[in-house]
Amino acid sequence: MPASPLTQEQRNVLVLVFVQAFAGAQMPLVFTVSGLVGQSLAGNPCWATLPISIIVFGSMTTAPWLSMVMQRFGRRIGFYIGCLGGIIGGGLGAYALTISSFEVFLLASYFTGIYMSTNGFLRFAAADTASAKFRPKAVSYVLAGGLAAAIIGPQLAKATIDIGEIQFFSSFIAIIVLNLIGSFFITFLDIPTPARKATHETNVRSYSSLLKSPKILVSIICGSVSYALMNLVMTSTPLAVVGTGYHHHDAANIVSFHVIAMFAPSFFTGHLIAKFGTQKIVSLGLLILACSGIAGLSGIALHNFYLTLILLGIGWNFGFIGATTMLLEGHNEAEKGKVQGLNDFIVFACVTVGSLASGTLMNCSGGTPIQGWSLVNWAMIPFLLLAAGSLIWLNLFNRAKG
Repeated sequence: MPASPLTQEQRNVLVLVFVQAFAGAQMPLVFTVSGLVGQSLAGNPCWATLPISIIVFGSMTTAPWLSMVMQRFGRRIGFYIGCLGGIIGGGLGAYALTISSFEVFLLASYFTGIYMSTNGFLRFAAADTASAKFRPKAVSYVLAGGLAAAIIGPQLAKATIDIGEIQFFSSFIAIIVLNLIGSFFITFLDIPTPARKATHETNVRSYSSLLKSPKILVSIICGSVSYALMNLVMTSTPLAVVGTGYHHHDAANIVSFHVIAMFAPSFFTGHLIAKFGTQKIVSLGLLILACSGIAGLSGIALHNFYLTLILLGIGWNFGFIGATTMLLEGHNEAEKGKVQGLNDFIVFACVTVGSLASGTLMNCSGGTPIQGWSLVNWAMIPFLLLAAGSLIWLNLFNRAKG
């Protein structure tokens, strides 16, 4: 019997899987090389990870207006804008290397941040045309595309870093190609533009009132700590790996394993949250992040770097997804946009600070790369204690409330 044609929901998911796999691959690629490029172009090594901070800042400042563009003109237009940002970022990155300009490279990083913002909307787009029954599978399949990106990006970095006379130049040409491939697949996306609705929000709390809600406050703290610490350690890893005598290819492989560890648990994280509750899963995520820091402090053998980054990815998954789920439990439907916007702003502001701190600790601590790497891992402790303390406080508050 001939195979049944794909339904609209299945076709859209397939398109988004390919977009995630190829266009999304630029993110692990750029995170693998940007710190190293920043270190080579910046006059002061303290600013080595500033390009990554600019990427995150670009994503943070793009998300609010890009979401409104998608709401008014549709997902496809928004995704095209993201790929265009990625193409410009790749082109400017390559140009910055030819003229050895750190400033131009920072501008390139901001445009890359526009794509990073777009990438966060892919899984939500998968649910737009999916039935209630198919929706969980749709999101899972798009996450599978993220796993492919986790392999393609770092391996592409390995293959392109040393091609040509200018190191890393070909990596940014590869970023352009990845965005062009992603743009090609986006042409097949068939998601209707949302109908405009006149909405009148009622019973919406002020920002100060929202932050006084224990569940919202704790979810923002735990989400910010999980994401910022993941970024802090991940950003410094290529610098630490290369700085302690290993090859760029080793750094790319380690980042690849890390990104796989970030996304692979997503297939069952939701089931664990449903069974054990958000607070327990967030607590487990924080514990795994602490174990990641211990692994990082235990030595600088390659297996230490691998174990550190794998645990870091798993800890981020449980901590961040658990905190996001907790956030959804803390507000009503009318407050959704306001609460999520507040959450994303605070989270990515913390991530930006984390990536800046990463370069400072690695390169400006007054010691060797080994000492810098140790400081990065020690720096996790006070923030993990803050997040853990907030969870204990929330638990005590809930018990007192009855």
